[in-house]
Amino acid sequence: MSKTTCLLKSLMPILSAVYGFVVIYVTALPVSGDNPTFVGEFLTWLITIAAIALTLFLVYRVEPKVFPAAGQFPLKLPKIGVIVGLLMIAPLWLVVEEYIVYGVTSLVSTIQLKPLTYTTAELQEDLLSSVHAVLLAPILEELCFRQMAISPFRRRGAQIVACVVMAILFGILHVRNFPGAFISAMFYGFAFIWSRNILYSVTLHAGSNLAATLLAVYCWLGLGEMQMTRTPVIILPDMKVIIVSLFLALAGVLLLKKKRQQPIYENKKQTQSQ
Repeated sequence: MSKTTCLLKSLMPILSAVYGFVVIYVTALPVSGDNPTFVGEFLTWLITIAAIALTLFLVYRVEPKVFPAAGQFPLKLPKIGVIVGLLMIAPLWLVVEEYIVYGVTSLVSTIQLKPLTYTTAELQEDLLSSVHAVLLAPILEELCFRQMAISPFRRRGAQIVACVVMAILFGILHVRNFPGAFISAMFYGFAFIWSRNILYSVTLHAGSNLAATLLAVYCWLGLGEMQMTRTPVIILPDMKVIIVSLFLALAGVLLLKKKRQQPIYENKKQTQSQ
């Protein structure tokens, strides 16, 4: 590997973050006003899809040619059962993340929580943006802040260092919600490094955003009481949500365990039949 390539590899977390900042800023331009419209959201979806296509080309066509180690992270669609299992784990992760942020923040400052309420207009606005937040934003953000930044490194230690750097930069991108974004980025990064498949972290990220959307509907319907503070953004759900999240996560873990063991069982069965 040439000195230029070595230098470029060491700078990849910074370069990936700059690229991520730029493309995410561009995708957000149509909805940058105080009152996002459907037309603005639709333009954001189109720009995001174009940005995803460009980023996929960079990370799976260009990057492996420059950094051969990037080939160890192929794009492979997980089985449906795995995707469902990860989505079932995501709500509990959202709850855990919020309580971690609450606990850490309360150690250094006083947090004033107040009951979270949603008007119909606020819910409609959130649901409009949630389509993008659940289906498109996780793909673009995980490609930019995990795949592009971590995959050039072959050694696990270097991958973890890149993961930490990107988590800091990802937190800066989210401004007010820096603690939560940082913790989540670490979680998604470790999921990517462990699975060697960016679609695992994409699924967890999308599932977390979906759970946040469902909590907004839950609150609007008046099914329970949640507490919130805006600096940083913390939402603490009630005990009913926590219990449901625990059961969902347990079922998700069991499903993932079953899917992980299934190929081994099928291989044994095929060997016996031969």
